[in-house]
Amino acid sequence: MKRLIIARAGRPAGLATAILFGLLAVLLAQEGPGSVGSDTVARPRKPAADTSAPASSSDAPAAASAPAAPAASADLPKIPSKLAPKKEEGGPSTATFSADTSLVTVDVAVVDNKNNFVPTIPRNYFRVLEDNVPQTIRQFSMGQAPLTVAVVVEFSGRFQWYGSANWYYTLQTVNAFLRTLKPDDYAAIIKYDMNERIMCDFTNNPARLQQALGSFGFPEFSEANLFDALTDTADRMSKLEGRKAILILSSGIDTFSKITFDQARRKLQDAGVPIYSIDLLQMINPGATEAIGQLQAENEMRTFGKESGGQAYFPRWPQEIGQVFQDIQGQMRNQYTLAYAPSNTQKDGKFRKITVQLIDPQTNQPIVMKDEKNKPIKYTIIAKQGYQAPRAVE
Repeated sequence: MKRLIIARAGRPAGLATAILFGLLAVLLAQEGPGSVGSDTVARPRKPAADTSAPASSSDAPAAASAPAAPAASADLPKIPSKLAPKKEEGGPSTATFSADTSLVTVDVAVVDNKNNFVPTIPRNYFRVLEDNVPQTIRQFSMGQAPLTVAVVVEFSGRFQWYGSANWYYTLQTVNAFLRTLKPDDYAAIIKYDMNERIMCDFTNNPARLQQALGSFGFPEFSEANLFDALTDTADRMSKLEGRKAILILSSGIDTFSKITFDQARRKLQDAGVPIYSIDLLQMINPGATEAIGQLQAENEMRTFGKESGGQAYFPRWPQEIGQVFQDIQGQMRNQYTLAYAPSNTQKDGKFRKITVQLIDPQTNQPIVMKDEKNKPIKYTIIAKQGYQAPRAVE
């Protein structure tokens, strides 16, 4: 280039210029097309990834399995996206079974006749039966733990038309529960009518939960597919670790689900997630409880709660909601956790019935609880009623 510039600055030198261009063309022809892309024309090629190197510490296991999601704020730990399984560093996300050993975990709440949790019951007072066969308790613990709760809300045009008292009571009830959560608790909000929508994924940020609640506007459909919404949520949550539960606010009426009540029962038994339900219909429309369809819905919600280790509530007045949430919080937070290795080791995929009892080890009889006046009181043992045995891997 320097010679070319000098030639332009001086006298015309046509012959010399032609010779120079001819030499340049010959050199380029001998060189051939370049084998490496130019950094000024295209992006530099990335070096091949070293697959043998271990993952860096910034690659969290949860991010590897969860769908892509917006980055969480710096002040919050990573949360599962779209109810996907959470994974801890260096460990699996779900219970694992070896070829010859397995443990079944049962969360147990013992409440008195006023629904107060009964603490400090010794380990040797608990008895676990599987299909009426006594089991040996291998692990035992009691205490509070952070919660992971999916709040599932029926929001359909059947009862919650926009601006009505029913619409208002529904949102106020959800808001009242969110205010009972502690800083370490995670919650997700899901609304359903004919479809289900995750309004807010699991977070412990109150502002995000309130923003999601504020986005409830006009109900879109009159159908309420309770069975579909409940089983889909339970299936996703079954893979999460820690103390978890589903709180569903619903009329209990299912209008258009793809599965039946019996199919929903089996799916919920397999998932093993406690279900606590609050019937909104009695509170917002007291006369509706006399209908046959509503009585059937109540029985179905009681069944879901009892078989999953949760409970169903039917408040009649908004003033009762505070006590209901207090009872639910007490049962979800304060639990005994028992684990045993089943004596039946067959991997046949059959349902195994679980019974938890409180037995006096000296008399081998059910224990008798007494109040401060030494009067016997009734108590209730709340635990899941069974599980599905694994199948042998062929």
